[in-house]
Amino acid sequence: MPASRYDVWMPSLAPSERLLRNMQAGRITWPRFVREYRRELFMDGPVDARSRSIKNHSQKFTLRLIKQLARRNRVTLMCHCAEDQAHCHRHELRRLVRGI
Repeated sequence: MPASRYDVWMPSLAPSERLLRNMQAGRITWPRFVREYRRELFMDGPVDARSRSIKNHSQKFTLRLIKQLARRNRVTLMCHCAEDQAHCHRHELRRLVRGI
């Protein structure tokens, strides 16, 4: 999607490339992926060694910011996964933002 079609891109909320590849390749189960993804979101210290192209600085701050924005306005979470794909990190992110 071209940058002109969205307001903000926050790659720090994505799973690490390593975690995503392991799930897509079937090396880990969906429940394990969710546990690891949540752990990455709240991880203390750098997670940069897990992603070569996207550096996940300040993921906890970004998550708090999204929660605040969602209380006031509509927030749309997008991903490269198909919209109807059940096993996508954006569904877990939505649960975290909503406090479910």
